[in-house]
Amino acid sequence: MRPEKMDTAAIAEQLHKMEGWVLAEDGGSIWKTFRFKTFTEAFTFMTQCAFAAEKLNHHPEWFNVYNKVDVTLSTHDAEGLTELDFKLAAKMDQAAEGRMPDHMK
Repeated sequence: MRPEKMDTAAIAEQLHKMEGWVLAEDGGSIWKTFRFKTFTEAFTFMTQCAFAAEKLNHHPEWFNVYNKVDVTLSTHDAEGLTELDFKLAAKMDQAAEGRMPDHMK
């Protein structure tokens, strides 16, 4: 079953519940930068997120340099944001919990 694209109000409601996630200017994706203490922490985060993404069959666009991971989520099949994006975002936030220094959140 193809995921349904969310409307603007539903997207705003979901974003209101989440910390640090930003809606892209075109409204078609959300993004967040995660900063960790070390490269190993960043890579551990990415590994944990990869397993969550595989379970959801929904994969992030991400970029890693040393301790920083930039993530963009969108559902290409729906040409915008769906519930899957917010489920994966929540899993990513859980994976990052306790790994990021307070001054880097």
